[in-house]
Amino acid sequence: MTVRLLFLHALSPIHCGTGQAIGGIDLPIAREKPTNIPLVPGSSLKGTLRARSKPEDSMHATVFGPDTAHASDHAGSVQFSDANLVFLPVRSVCGTFAWVTSPYLLRRLARDAAETGARALAAAKIPQPKSVNVACVTGDKLKAGDKVVFEDFDFEPLKDPLVSAIAKEVAPYVFAEADREFFTERVCVLHDDVMSVLLRTSMEVVARNRLDPETKTVERGALWTEEALPIESILVGVVVATPAPPKRGAAAPDAEKLLEYVENLAAGHLQIGGKATVGRGLCRITVGR
Repeated sequence: MTVRLLFLHALSPIHCGTGQAIGGIDLPIAREKPTNIPLVPGSSLKGTLRARSKPEDSMHATVFGPDTAHASDHAGSVQFSDANLVFLPVRSVCGTFAWVTSPYLLRRLARDAAETGARALAAAKIPQPKSVNVACVTGDKLKAGDKVVFEDFDFEPLKDPLVSAIAKEVAPYVFAEADREFFTERVCVLHDDVMSVLLRTSMEVVARNRLDPETKTVERGALWTEEALPIESILVGVVVATPAPPKRGAAAPDAEKLLEYVENLAAGHLQIGGKATVGRGLCRITVGR
């Protein structure tokens, strides 16, 4: 079995919904039940990549499983976990915005990294803000005087080399070399309690409506709200490849070949989740090595 990290970078807001209303939002995004952390389901990741694969391709059925008529023959040899939010983009008075995370989110990232053999990322020490009023930052990019201000919250900035170390380990997985400094100078670690508030309040929520074609006014009952992960969100999951069953007359591809096939499918921009016709769900998926 071979396990790799999978990074998802949102290039437009992403709506992977739950199909039911919660609270005041008609179409909320998918979240973990106990932690409230937003996620992109593994089924969405698999479906998006499968749609890029050609059924006649020799690796298609091996990676994703056979078609419905032959579903009992064997399972797909590649499994996708949910991709969970790790770096949340939040508006900042200085630096335009920050990629905000917390010790708990980084601890989960380190746990996944340990499973995949990404030793440097797994071994990175996790910053620990001492109070809800402290923001651990990489430098002065986010500072507004003696504060950093995100949305309606202000914090005491603390320059922490541990934040820089983690940001520099993550950057190559997600960004081209020219964009890595832009990311590293905007990473910030907040207290877990503050992060739990931002996970509820910093999603994008838009009101949508449907117009009567005759009157050009909103149809009765046709006004609703949609929630989405904001653009620039960074999520992390894992992809697992198990040795494929041997094919008659030919050797089966090994796990590395299966992951290489998935990696090639993920190249370029992809669309994931719903609302594709209004620009939702554009993203970039990177399979780590």
